[in-house]
Amino acid sequence: MAKPDRSIDPRILESAKEEFLDKGFLGASLNNICRKAGVTTGALYKRFKGKEELFSALVDDAVDALRKVREEKAALRDDITDEELWRAWNMDEGYMMWWFRFLYDRIDAMRLLLSSSEGTKYSHFEHEWVESMCQSTYAYYLKARDRGLVENEISEEEMHVMLSSFWMTIYEPIVHYFEWDELESLCGHICNLFNWHRMLGFRRPE
Repeated sequence: MAKPDRSIDPRILESAKEEFLDKGFLGASLNNICRKAGVTTGALYKRFKGKEELFSALVDDAVDALRKVREEKAALRDDITDEELWRAWNMDEGYMMWWFRFLYDRIDAMRLLLSSSEGTKYSHFEHEWVESMCQSTYAYYLKARDRGLVENEISEEEMHVMLSSFWMTIYEPIVHYFEWDELESLCGHICNLFNWHRMLGFRRPE
């Protein structure tokens, strides 16, 4: 049996990406995607069931990578030291630049998720991401509070609000097409804005 010709897949995906970024998922046209890719609608449907599957093909790898990072960073060991807890809340430029590099390496997929996903299963991506991060982040806060390392009482709802603001600050330059040097300049300002040690009243372990 002859293997299916996958050589046109990159053209379809590139055309779909441009169409989704320009018009959003709901406004995107499969006819436009096919025309710009130079393929027939029949050829597209042999490879993808429709717009939803096309959109997923463009963003699923980025979402999987984000979930993997979240799972790695969320792991809270019972034997975590006080110093490790303190460092977990240390907002420095190295940490911020790591996140910017991670997102920048997946910038088209992130822009699709953040500004073009209405109507897909990722419509609530931002909210769901913050919700998942809030659960693990609050567990770290409770561990530090139980050990007497933080002075300020923060509810889970307040933590959700702060994390929503934090991630929106990270997403905005991605959505608005900041260049890499602009992200580097912004990084220090974000670290100053989100000083978690000061916000939580975190004392440095002796």
